[in-house]
Amino acid sequence: MIVPAKGVQIYECRARKDQAAGYEWAFVAPEADLFDPRGNRIGRHYAGPHWEATDGSKILGTLKERVDAPAADAIPWLLLDTKSVGPAGSFSKVTSIQRVNTVGGIAPKNGCSQATVGTPARINYTADYYFFTAK
Repeated sequence: MIVPAKGVQIYECRARKDQAAGYEWAFVAPEADLFDPRGNRIGRHYAGPHWEATDGSKILGTLKERVDAPAADAIPWLLLDTKSVGPAGSFSKVTSIQRVNTVGGIAPKNGCSQATVGTPARINYTADYYFFTAK
């Protein structure tokens, strides 16, 4: 099943965790609506990462592979293993998800400083999520 998504990638300005001094935009969570081929909303994607169908079925993803998107200004393409964490339904038999055809969503290049620590940035993105099930 190919599931188009439209939403935001949420980042927050934070002090760097590594040895380098300074501040950086840290990824917090996605927030996106999921659609069927006709453009009807069929669910949502949010922190976890979770994908939840309007019927209540829900899956949790674990990163397996990532590769830079062909476009420099787009979030990476991903392959995730999934497990059902909700009731039976349209998403409950999904075993993996591939995120491709990403547009946008990357962290801001600047604007993160001591004065803006804790400030969120909501960056628009779109992607196609390919949902796979076992045969």
